[in-house]
Amino acid sequence: MTKEAFRNLGTIILDGATGSNLMKAGMPRGVCAEKWILDNPHAIVSLQKAYAQSGSHVVYAPTFTASAPYLAQHGLDDQLEEINRDLVALTRSAVGEQVLVAGDMTTVGKPDLSYEYLLEVYTRQANALRDAGVDLYVIETMMGLEETMAALEACTMAADLPVMCSFSVTADGMLYFGGSIYDAAPQLEGFGADAVGINCSCGPDQMAAVVRTLAQSLHIPVIAKPNAGMPAIDDLGNAVYSMGAEEFAQGMLELKAAGASVLGGCCGTDPSYIRALTEKLR
Repeated sequence: MTKEAFRNLGTIILDGATGSNLMKAGMPRGVCAEKWILDNPHAIVSLQKAYAQSGSHVVYAPTFTASAPYLAQHGLDDQLEEINRDLVALTRSAVGEQVLVAGDMTTVGKPDLSYEYLLEVYTRQANALRDAGVDLYVIETMMGLEETMAALEACTMAADLPVMCSFSVTADGMLYFGGSIYDAAPQLEGFGADAVGINCSCGPDQMAAVVRTLAQSLHIPVIAKPNAGMPAIDDLGNAVYSMGAEEFAQGMLELKAAGASVLGGCCGTDPSYIRALTEKLR
C-alpha cells in the first residue's frame, strides 16, 4: 500500500487485543508468544478471521515482540527472519487480501539505550517484515520519542510503506521515558509518520482530551486504540476489564468526534468490540 492511498482511506478500523485473547485460548504466562502462536496457529487464525469479519480494515500480525532483544531471551534470535515471515503468513491466511496486514513492532522497554543500537534492532525487524510482505508498519505501545524515531527511521529505510506510530501515555499525555506526546507527535509527523496516536494506556473515556489536542496540532490521521477501560486484578492475578462492547463502542464514537480517524481496541477487547464499533459507525 502506498502512503497516499493510506491517507485517502478515511476512517480506518483496526483490530482489537491479541495477547489477552490468546491467553484465553490457552497461551500460558511467561512463554515466548511467537513460538506458542506458531505451535498453535489455530488460535491466532480464528481470532484474526473474526476481526476481519467484524469489520477491521487493518489487522496486526502477531510480531509485537518478534525482535532480537525479546527473541534472544528464548534463544530464538537466529530465527528472527523466519519467525516474522511465518507470523505474517498466518495473519494473511486468516484475513485474505481484502484486509491490510500490519507488521507490528514495539518498545525495547529500556530508556537508556543508544540510538544506534535501537536503529539496528528495528532495522532488522523492519526488513524482515518487508520481506514477509506486510502492507504497512505499526510501531505501537512506545514509551519514548527516541526509540520511536529509531523505529520510524528503520521502517522508512526498509520500504516505502505507510507507518503508524502509537504511544502508551499517562492520563495527561506524558511519555513514560520522558517528554509528552504533544511534543513528540509533531516531530514524528515531520519525520514522515503517516498516523500518530495512542494505544493501550486507558479506556476511551479517558482519552478524549489527548486525542482532541493531537487532532488540533497534526495534519495526519490520529490513532485511538484504547483498552476496554481500566483493569481490576482478580484473585488469580488476571486483569479483568469491566467495559463491555457497547459502552466501548460509544466511547469510540466520542473519540472520533474529538478527531481520531484510526480506531481500534487494545487490552480487554475482542472481535465483539470491533463489531459494535463498526455498527455504531454505520
